[in-house]
Amino acid sequence: MNAQAEDTSKILDVVKQGLSLVFVVAGVAAFYYFSEVPGFILLYRVLALVAVVIIALSIMATTVAGRNVWIFALEAKQEVRKVVWPSREETTKTTLLVFGMVFLVGLILWFLDMFLFWGIKILTGQGG
Repeated sequence: MNAQAEDTSKILDVVKQGLSLVFVVAGVAAFYYFSEVPGFILLYRVLALVAVVIIALSIMATTVAGRNVWIFALEAKQEVRKVVWPSREETTKTTLLVFGMVFLVGLILWFLDMFLFWGIKILTGQGG
């Protein structure tokens, strides 16, 4: 009996996921369809699309996959709070170091390209 209820739950989840997909596709199609109809302001179309996406997400949240995604998002939020972020001074120093290294590597590659171009011109007899 339990296996039958689990199968029904899985089928219901698939139906809900399909319904969510249909809502989003219909919302996007309506968004573009009503762009050609005079009198429909972009703001109304965007608000309607946002409403349709919220409805689709609400339907998805009732599925097992939706609940798992929500739990993952909450756990990720907790992990972000545990991160020790660098200070402004550390960030500035690191950024300047990265800019300096990019400039240095660019200069080295420019000289390498210039000398290789010069060497090829000599080898092919075009330098003159």
